[in-house]
Amino acid sequence: MNRAVFLDRDGVINELIYYRDMGMVDSPFTVRQFRLLPGSGEAINIINRLNFKAIIVSNQPGIARGHFSEETLTLMNIKMKRQLARLDAFLDGIYYCFHDPKGKNRRYRKVCNCRKPKPGLLIKASKDFDIDLSRSYMIGDELTDIQTGRSVGCKTILLGRMKCQLCKLMQDKGIFPDIIVSDLLEAAKHIKRRG
Repeated sequence: MNRAVFLDRDGVINELIYYRDMGMVDSPFTVRQFRLLPGSGEAINIINRLNFKAIIVSNQPGIARGHFSEETLTLMNIKMKRQLARLDAFLDGIYYCFHDPKGKNRRYRKVCNCRKPKPGLLIKASKDFDIDLSRSYMIGDELTDIQTGRSVGCKTILLGRMKCQLCKLMQDKGIFPDIIVSDLLEAAKHIKRRG
């Protein structure tokens, strides 16, 4: 069986965008806004060289909310893959959940099993790629990513800095990552050391 590093996308691989008019930080809504975070290409290259499958598992409710279209997301994927290829890195798979129970787009307005923290995306990817989840990692910047990875037996890595409110939230929810690092490159180096 294969091993995988499951990666959330926004805030892990690419930059988040501050939308001043809406007062929120969110995914990029346009192809032009999509930018890789520094070190993410190098990190994915390390994951590739370690013979882990590099697989994105990401909630993309922006489609359900009417922020962007499926076509725009496809173009973002193309841009991301090209930028990663220039850095000798590649993704083995990309799995998105477009659903939002409160979304404007009726097609995607529903409760599903693929929206993290539910494990549907990881389960589908594990079947498609014959992945041993107990020997795999889930990397994300939200506790929902950690909860998703834990629910299927993955080791978990949270990106970010320890903040008092994050510690309290982890305690309240009983969700703790195996390790907390500052960015994807540090996470990849940790995986390389651990094997």
